[in-house]
Amino acid sequence: MSSDTQSAASVAIRVNGLHKCFQIYATPGQRLRQFVLPRLRRWLGLNVVNYYREFWALRDVSFEIKKGQTVGVIGRNGSGKSTLLQMICGTLHPTQGSIEVQGRVAALLELGSGFNPEFTGRENVFFNAGVLGQSEERTLEKFADIEAFADIGDFMDQPVKTYSSGMLVRLAFAVIAHVDADILVIDEALAVGDAFFTQKCMRFLRAFMQHGTVLFVSHDTAAVKGLCNHAIWLDKGQVREQGDPKSVCEHYLQAYYEAQQADQAADDTLLPVTASQDETVDVPNSQGLKGAEVRFDQRLPYLNASNLRNDLRLFEFDPDAPSFGMGGSRVVRVDLRNDHGQALAWAVGGENVELTVEAVALQHLRSPIVGFVVKDRLGQTLFGDNTFVAYEHQPCECKAGQTLRARFQFQMPRMPVGDYSITIAIADGTQQEHVQHQWIFDAITFRSESTSTAAGLVGIPMAHISMDAR
Repeated sequence: MSSDTQSAASVAIRVNGLHKCFQIYATPGQRLRQFVLPRLRRWLGLNVVNYYREFWALRDVSFEIKKGQTVGVIGRNGSGKSTLLQMICGTLHPTQGSIEVQGRVAALLELGSGFNPEFTGRENVFFNAGVLGQSEERTLEKFADIEAFADIGDFMDQPVKTYSSGMLVRLAFAVIAHVDADILVIDEALAVGDAFFTQKCMRFLRAFMQHGTVLFVSHDTAAVKGLCNHAIWLDKGQVREQGDPKSVCEHYLQAYYEAQQADQAADDTLLPVTASQDETVDVPNSQGLKGAEVRFDQRLPYLNASNLRNDLRLFEFDPDAPSFGMGGSRVVRVDLRNDHGQALAWAVGGENVELTVEAVALQHLRSPIVGFVVKDRLGQTLFGDNTFVAYEHQPCECKAGQTLRARFQFQMPRMPVGDYSITIAIADGTQQEHVQHQWIFDAITFRSESTSTAAGLVGIPMAHISMDAR
């Protein structure tokens, strides 16, 4: 077998130069005119006039998905994600380009799609499984498992039109989980399920991923980073980026914040610093930290963008760390230390640590918020905190040129052995409405050398374990 043939055999889905155009009509009358008048004008030898406007949902989309891959598709609403999945499943036809799919596809797209609302759940199981290419005999063999997976009780014999959205998802997922598919395609449908059913679906997906191909749309970047080994970012109908899920999701998050705050351009005018005493505020943090401190230090001279860039080399923090934001502040130091003040490159869990974030305000910050999250190597958020609650009723105003210092003191959880990173963010405003001035991915890294045998991503520093038999 040639290398080209082997390569083709390893591909589950190949999309090449895909375009999809929809015809948008202003009124039903325009649709009727389009149906009749262009044919008539063409027959009369006149120039054809169209009564619609074109909307290109997808433009020149190309990618390959290997067999056994789990691929997440991310993007904002209207970026073409659902249209792409529907064309892969064959429910929509491309305007231009080609799609090749090898293997049986089971899809969970729009809520209730593939179901007849007048049929009972039992009847829809056989109907939907038949649409997915499974014989009635095979479905009958698996019906008990489908019924147990859906877990909707007596509603199995009630018309689907009486179902709640959660029950529809349960039944639909139960069917696609038992049709011997090679490829699963899921379009955000699990977002309406309850926590117990979602966990059941996750267990099934992780088992299916061992041998099958999964393609799903999600707005949950944590799920994409946790489940997928490849990600595709769609933006305005085009592939903006594809590759490693962690990198793609970070770039998507950056673009999202920039788009949200494009109309809140930062004021580039920097004011000179007036002389005054340092101000220190220490308020207990209600989110589980021992304490958080924000300190304003006005020892710095008048600052502007040019001399800041020249002087950053004097600070411990690397100014070239990947970041984004409106630029109203600039982080100049981040460090993690134990309770003896020693810098930590590794932790075992249970020790008292202090995370210090120091930044220079490049503009007036009326209510600054400093926060952090700790992530594993896949980019999954494990824990974090910020200063908002501690200073919600006592904002720590920071003038341009002042140094803003936040200190978080906490007990390090126990985590599996491996490398971890800390993402830092500085904003101005409230938890709900704020301007993101700087978001730094992987500001610092450390390693966990925990010897704990506890299960899970994060373990508690256990104070005491005892057991007796009587």
